[in-house]
Amino acid sequence: MKVCVVTVPAQKLPECDLALFGFGWLGEVDYESELAGKTDKFEEAARLSRSCACGVVCGCKTSSRGVLRKSAAVADRGKLLGITDMNHVFGGEDYKSGAYLGLYSVGGYNVGLCIENDLFFPEGVRALSACGCNVIAAVCEELRDGMPPLLIRAYAYLYGVPVVLCAGGVAYFAEPAGGIASSNQPVTLFETNPQNSYRLVSSRVRGISDEGRADY
Repeated sequence: MKVCVVTVPAQKLPECDLALFGFGWLGEVDYESELAGKTDKFEEAARLSRSCACGVVCGCKTSSRGVLRKSAAVADRGKLLGITDMNHVFGGEDYKSGAYLGLYSVGGYNVGLCIENDLFFPEGVRALSACGCNVIAAVCEELRDGMPPLLIRAYAYLYGVPVVLCAGGVAYFAEPAGGIASSNQPVTLFETNPQNSYRLVSSRVRGISDEGRADY
């Protein structure tokens, strides 16, 4: 699977299965303007996915009657598949939280989404991995510190799914074996071989006694 990370606006992409754009391309998208036909930013993402014959994930800020969210739009081969919102908003931020995890079938691959603050909540990444993601696409508006690269490396190793991150002007790719690569190029191509490798893990749990339980 080839994943391209684009940190600046671009209309031409190398051959890839999935292209991940940061927040700089679509910018802010107003739903009312989109529905009224005054803007066509989501359609622009769909057109790019068709012309480049790949899936496209674009970080963006969405506005609905003044309510702002950080989101990611997903398109594949000319079709807009959906928009997923950031689920966790920290105190003092002027955004509204979403409610669902983003999981999409893109070009035959299962792609999970992780948007900015959601990186700090491992239960979401773990759930996406359990749902059979081949790759998790994460997007941050900017890289404020070194935590996001550290987190995606840990998640890839712990949950067995590669994680690609676009954070401002830097691209990162973490693989399940524990390695991580980074690039500050405008367009970076990463390649991975998605695998569903499982390991049997047993544990002891206190309680849930067998005593008194009926046999069925």
